[in-house]
Amino acid sequence: MLKVGSEEATRRNLFGDVALLLFLVAQASDGVLTYVGVSTYGVGIEGNPVIAWLMGTMGEGLALTTAKVTAGVFGIALHLSSVHKVVAVLAAFYFAVAVVPWVTILFAV
Repeated sequence: MLKVGSEEATRRNLFGDVALLLFLVAQASDGVLTYVGVSTYGVGIEGNPVIAWLMGTMGEGLALTTAKVTAGVFGIALHLSSVHKVVAVLAAFYFAVAVVPWVTILFAV
């Protein structure tokens, strides 16, 4: 097991760097597309009930910013813990279940 901050853990890992970059792009894309979606169709189109509740409580922009920054921080923490495969799987998951559906809803007319 690698310790965070150890020399072995801090060496550059191209796969990990790319996985983190894709994860952060997926989070940002989901946030922007969700904002456009709920601005266009209303909060009822949001599929995640926790996010929909946050939007009703905090407003769409603040709720999405809070959720996406939190997800990004956790993704970075996983990256710094050298759990790169998990970050890569999460990136693929977000593209498949969040970004692609929003692109389909918003742009496939």
